Amino acid sequence: MSLDRDAPSDRRARLAILGSLWLSLLLVVVVFRSVVLPFAGAALIAYLAAPLVARITRVQVRKGHVPRWVAILIIYALFFAVVYLAVILLVPQLYRELARISKDAVEYLNTLTPERVQELARSAETWLSDHGVPVELSSRSLEGAESPRPHAGAWNLSLDLQQIINGLAAKAGAVVKENLGDLVGFTRAVVSSVLTFVFMVFFVLMLGAYTSVDSKAIRTWVKTLVPPEHAPDVKLLVERIDRSLAGVVRGQVTICLINGMLTFVGLMILGVKFAFLLATVATLLSLIPIFGSIISSVPIVAIALSQSWKTGLAALAWIIGIHALEAYFLNPKIMGSAARIHPIVVAFALIAGERTFGLVGALFAVPVAAFAVGVFEFARLKAQPGLSPGTPQDQVAAPPP
Repeated sequence: MSLDRDAPSDRRARLAILGSLWLSLLLVVVVFRSVVLPFAGAALIAYLAAPLVARITRVQVRKGHVPRWVAILIIYALFFAVVYLAVILLVPQLYRELARISKDAVEYLNTLTPERVQELARSAETWLSDHGVPVELSSRSLEGAESPRPHAGAWNLSLDLQQIINGLAAKAGAVVKENLGDLVGFTRAVVSSVLTFVFMVFFVLMLGAYTSVDSKAIRTWVKTLVPPEHAPDVKLLVERIDRSLAGVVRGQVTICLINGMLTFVGLMILGVKFAFLLATVATLLSLIPIFGSIISSVPIVAIALSQSWKTGLAALAWIIGIHALEAYFLNPKIMGSAARIHPIVVAFALIAGERTFGLVGALFAVPVAAFAVGVFEFARLKAQPGLSPGTPQDQVAAPPP
C-alpha cells in the first residue's frame, strides 16, 4: 500500500527532473544560438541521407551487412564525385555566360552616347504621352528635338535623363575610386570569407557523418529523457514530424532539381540567352518556396522580353506551366497531402526567418515550420481525439486512463 501511495509522488518527481533536463537543454540552445546553425545543418544532412544509408546498410556482404560508417563514406564519395563533375562541366559554362553578360553590358553602355540617350528619351516620351502620362525626359538643347506637348491644363513632369545618367556614372566612379585604395583589405576579406566557408562546409559534413553514424545511440539517449508512460505519444509525435519533414525537405530538394531541368530545357527550346545561368538560379531559389520561384521568374522573363515580346510571353507561359505541374502533380506525388503546409504558414515562416536570420533563416524557415506544424497538430488532436483526420496514420492514441 505504501508503494501505491508513493507512486504518484515518485512520478511527479521523475517528471520534474526530466522537465528540468529539457529546460536546461533549451537554455543551452538559446544562450549559444549563434553556434547552433552548423549543428542544425549537420542534422539536416543526416536526415536527408538517412533513407540512402538505410538502403546501403541492408546490402548483404559475406556474413553481415554493410556498416553505417561505410555507407556514409560511400554517400560522401558519391557527393564529392558529383561536386567534381559539376565543377568540371558546369562552372566553365557559368563562367562563359557571366563573361557574355559582362561583354553585352559593356557594349550596351558604349552605345549610350548623348544622342542615343536623347533618342531613347524621345521615344519614351512619345509612348508615355500617347498613354496620358506627360513626362519630359529629353533635353531641349538639341536642334530639332521637340518633345510631345501635354494637353492644356494637364500636369507635367520634367526629367533630364542625360543628367541623371551622368550623375549615376559620376557616383559609380567615385565609389570605385574610394574603394581602390582599400583593394588589399577587400581582397583579404574575400579570401578570409572563402576559407571560412570552405572550413564550415567540411565541418558541417563531418558533424553530419558523426550524427548519422551515432543516430541509433542518439535516439536511445533521447528516449531516456522521456517518461515510459508517455513513450507511445512521443513515438506518434516523432512519426508526425518525420512525415512533415520528409515531404518538405526531401520532397522540396527533388522538386528543385526537376524545376531546374525543366526550366533549362524550356529556355533552350525558346532560345533565351543565358539559359544555363538562369536555370541554375531558378534551381537554387526554388529551395525557398513561393518567393524563390517568383524571384527567379523575373530575370527569365526580362531577358526573354529583351529578345522579343513573343519570346517573353512564351517564357512566361513555360514558367507558369512548370509551376502548375509542380502544384498539381509533383507536390501531391512527391510530398503527399499529409506533408504539405498551407501557403499562409509558409509565407509567415519565410518572412519571420528572413527577418530574424537573413537568407539562412529563410532557407531553414520551412523545415522549422514543418516541425512546428507537426507538434501543433499532434497537440491539437491529442487534446481533442474526435478531430482525427480519418486516416490510420493520423489516428492519435487516446490518453491513458
